[in-house]
Amino acid sequence: MSDHMIEDLVADSVRVLDGHAEAGDPRVRDWFAALYDFQDGYDCSFMHFRVMDILLRRGHTYRMPVSRHPDYAERSAYFDALTEFTALRSLDEDAPDFDGYASWLEDGYVEPPFLYCDAGTALWRRLAAAGQLRGPDTALPRPARLIDVVREVAVAAEKEQDRELIGTWYGFGCGTLLGGPAGCPFDVAELADMPAVQDLRAVVRRTDALAVARRSPYAVPVEFADDGDLETWWWDL
Repeated sequence: MSDHMIEDLVADSVRVLDGHAEAGDPRVRDWFAALYDFQDGYDCSFMHFRVMDILLRRGHTYRMPVSRHPDYAERSAYFDALTEFTALRSLDEDAPDFDGYASWLEDGYVEPPFLYCDAGTALWRRLAAAGQLRGPDTALPRPARLIDVVREVAVAAEKEQDRELIGTWYGFGCGTLLGGPAGCPFDVAELADMPAVQDLRAVVRRTDALAVARRSPYAVPVEFADDGDLETWWWDL
């Protein structure tokens, strides 16, 4: 069952970032990529089309006629026969090197009559190499830390008076927002010294969003946290 709360959280964050970032700000597509990487960690459906106009405008996603696919000349009958949403990468679950479905969008996707691809994917690289993308559109997305993106979301959401969005993000706690495979790699002093953490906590205080955070189904109560000191500090505003 798709996790609609995560899908809504990401879509709402995309909208609020787009609404408050300057036109042409190259960081925005990096933020979007980090949000979708976060979403991929949950049981979510493919939801790009909820905000596709924003993704296209911000250079996260590219749309063009199917005939511009590099393989169209050799496989025109295949492409012309597509009548519904189709991811173009073929995945074989029985292949020895099958490593899951994380790469399913790498070769782009078709929603007739258009071909789509996301910046940084294999198809995007092929289009760039073939000269079908130019200038800033050929720049690779830059890695963005989730905590930095959430800080940007919170600052923009405060202007919208959207304490639900702010509180929901804060409720994930430091283990998710700053964590890695082994959990949060920072101690309290390091967290307290991070500008992104400082700004996020200040927004939560100003908007009284901690109550929202506490009732989130993703909130980690201190008594169940792996690192009580970190989580205790996180929730002590």
